[in-house]
Amino acid sequence: MAYSIRPYRDEDAEALSEINAAAIAEIGPRAYSPEQVAAWSARHPGSDHFRERVAAGRVILVGADADDRPVAYALIEPDGHVDHLYNHPDHTRRGLATQLLARVETYAAAHGAKRLCTDASDLARPAFERAGYRMTERREFTIPHEGRKVPIHNWAMEKLLA
Repeated sequence: MAYSIRPYRDEDAEALSEINAAAIAEIGPRAYSPEQVAAWSARHPGSDHFRERVAAGRVILVGADADDRPVAYALIEPDGHVDHLYNHPDHTRRGLATQLLARVETYAAAHGAKRLCTDASDLARPAFERAGYRMTERREFTIPHEGRKVPIHNWAMEKLLA
């Protein structure tokens, strides 16, 4: 399947929210416990989150299918932090994350960034590694959920731009 990468449009917000929820619920269990997935899912942003982030200066690049429907996205902060990289479960392992990260890099370099960084899950880490990011540390933290602090981790990663 051929994909295109395009800028976010306000009408994408609900689809991005659905992509985020589906990815966590369906792909998350491959690397995280049910309790960790539940805590991660509870932090899942609704569609207003995307509109607010764009209004605050964040950039979202959307991976769209042949019918221009969003099936993946990356959210980039002004400081070069790649805050989200999510694929719908039906569109994984097809090179789409790699395409998105290449466009993130092109965008960031064109806007003067010297470095990209992220906090990658175990699931996203391989895509970032293929894109040339290097791991700097494993981060242990907790997510408050249902009166408990659920332990989880991610990977601090970075890529220096030329």
